[in-house]
Amino acid sequence: MGDGSVDPLVIIIGPTGVGKSTLGIALAQEIGGEIISGDSVQVYQKLDIGSAKPSPAELQLIPHHLIDYLDPTEPFTVAQFQLSATSLIEEIRGRGHVPIVVGGTGLYIRSLLDPYDFSRQGSEKIRSKWREFAISHGNLELHEVLKERDPETAAQLHPNDVLRIIRALEVFELTGKTLSSQRQFQDDEYQPLDSSIIYIGLTASRDLIYDRINQRCVAMLAQGLIEETLTLLKSGYLPTLKPLQSIGYRHALWYLKGLISQPEMLRLLQRDTRHFAKRQMTWFRRDPRISWYDIETEPNVILKSLVQTCRARQTRVE
Repeated sequence: MGDGSVDPLVIIIGPTGVGKSTLGIALAQEIGGEIISGDSVQVYQKLDIGSAKPSPAELQLIPHHLIDYLDPTEPFTVAQFQLSATSLIEEIRGRGHVPIVVGGTGLYIRSLLDPYDFSRQGSEKIRSKWREFAISHGNLELHEVLKERDPETAAQLHPNDVLRIIRALEVFELTGKTLSSQRQFQDDEYQPLDSSIIYIGLTASRDLIYDRINQRCVAMLAQGLIEETLTLLKSGYLPTLKPLQSIGYRHALWYLKGLISQPEMLRLLQRDTRHFAKRQMTWFRRDPRISWYDIETEPNVILKSLVQTCRARQTRVE
């Protein structure tokens, strides 16, 4: 802004399928915004259908960041998201635009708002050791090792989440302390937000969210989720890659391996996506700083309210 005020930072969260991307694009068009994706799968190239990326036409409407950012073989951690997104927020504000973070990966969003400290350097030697252990003994055994050393973190991680399990083991070896104890606050402690931050969540009745999810899963299959997964495999990407173990892609892999039929794949995809949405809402509902909007309200009413809030915040923040 040219009058010395600070452009707000808008954060839009909510469960999968609730319409975050659509609202983010509409808001960006109204207030001169740029979108930063807060999604741990959309960051990868070639993973389009299963990650429910905005369409190419939508991506052309508004500048988007951290979408199609990395090759599927490259790791992307919360620490990397925190560093990249923080830098992008400043760059976007420097252009006189409003940064709008849109996503449902709870820890990514929290890393922008609360003092998660990822500055400590790690050890490639330790990481390599545990990667080899996972290859030799399997993901379940690796998870069991973490259970012995850091049961609190292990309880929060799926055995297939090898990257985060290895990170927790790495922290334990480097510091003698568990990863959970490295945080500078408790998970139920929420820091007051800077006055420039507008933190909103989209919600709806459980039945409506689940119905949207079920329809989205049907659409993903119709759009070619199985074919997209097969193309990735034919291009040389290993099925064990973390992005290919995410919801949608792992279900397609089960089908391609002949483990399940296509109707069963759809059923499991719908079920697991509903469970994921429930976990997302459990995470976000604990945060009292979020202003919630019910999507069953007329969309234009929500958009108008947000535009007014953003413009009022632009003039108030000094």
